[in-house]
Formats: sequence, C-alpha cells, structure tokens
Amino acid sequence: MAKKKNISKNDIITWYMDYVLEHDENPKTVFAFAKQHKFEEALFYKYFASFEAIEKGIFEAFFTNSVNILYKNEDYKIFDARNKLLSFYYTFFENLTANRSYVKHVLDKYKNDLKGLKILSNLKTHFTIYISELGIQMLDIKQEQLEKIQDRALKESAWLQLLLTMKFWLDDTSASFEKTDIFIEKSVNTTFDVLDIAPVKSVLDLGKFLFKEKFHMN
Repeated sequence: MAKKKNISKNDIITWYMDYVLEHDENPKTVFAFAKQHKFEEALFYKYFASFEAIEKGIFEAFFTNSVNILYKNEDYKIFDARNKLLSFYYTFFENLTANRSYVKHVLDKYKNDLKGLKILSNLKTHFTIYISELGIQMLDIKQEQLEKIQDRALKESAWLQLLLTMKFWLDDTSASFEKTDIFIEKSVNTTFDVLDIAPVKSVLDLGKFLFKEKFHMN
C-alpha cells in the first residue's frame, strides 16, 4: 500500500494524542506508529526527535495556536498589558478545554508538581517570552543587575501563576469551567494590582522632593 506523503506536524500530533487516549500508553516505536498511519518513518523525524518531543510540542502548539488567534484580532492589538494577558488566558484555556481528555490524562498525575515537568518546558519558554513582550510596566531601577533580577522574577511569577491556573482547571468540575474563568479574572487582576507601580512611584517622587527640599534648606 502506498505511503502517505503530505503529512503535517499537526497530523502527527493528532494521531499521537488519539493513540495515547485509546491505548493509555505511548506507541511502542516510531516505526510501528508510522506504519499504523501509513507514512514514512523519516517524516516523523522531520518534525520530532522522539515521542517525548511530541509531548513537549503539543503544549507548545496550544500556546502557538492561542497567540495566533489573538494576533489576528484587531482589538487585541490596542489592549493594554492586563487585557492582553486576560485574553491570552481565556484563549489558551479554550484550547486546553478542547483537548481536555488528553491534557488530564497527561497532567493529572503531576498536577501537584507541574513546575519541573519536562513536557511543559517548551510552553514555559514561549510563555515567558510572551510575558516579557507585553510591556508590563516595572520600576525603573537604572541598575542592570537589579533590572535583570526584576525581569526574571516577573517571568517566574507569571509562569507559576499559569501553572496554578492549570491545576485549578484540572480540578474544576463547574459547568463550562466557569469557575476557572472567574479564577483567571481575579488572579490576573490581582497580579496587576500588585504590580501597579504608580503608588510606589508617588512615594519615591515624594521622597526625592523631601530630600531635595531638606538639602536646599540646610
């Protein structure tokens, strides 16, 4: 029987997810997996080095599909950082929900310790880059080393928040996962309220003013 040639990355991802859900295990070998779906084994390695790489690629695809949808939305382009992140969360979790059976199958046993999970490493890389590009306003420290620490702290805290939300979603039994939507809104808004540097800037400006006035008076 002729082998299929026009095999896309998404085709392989879909077949892999279906296999895992149907058999409750990974395919035995790449050869057997390719043979089952009638394509050359070399096509698999065109996109992935291993089944573990596919697992990483699946969560990366959830991210990529989400931001691609957002970037096509004209309203998204004019949103501030808070509303861009809220839009990302809602879109990302819609993608997770559309594939909930697979995501729960893979993550349920790790949901209390998602932080170091290898299959989420690609997702973390893309998500933290996304966070750094949102233009979230931080304190202007004017000290390179401290700015790097501040930037790293922002990325890590944002990543932990995403993992916490994923854990909440995995446990959510409400209709249409409406409790997750509420959790997203409250947690993202709380984060930005904490990050709001306007009051801090006001205090710093007041301090500078008082220092100058005292120095001038003396």
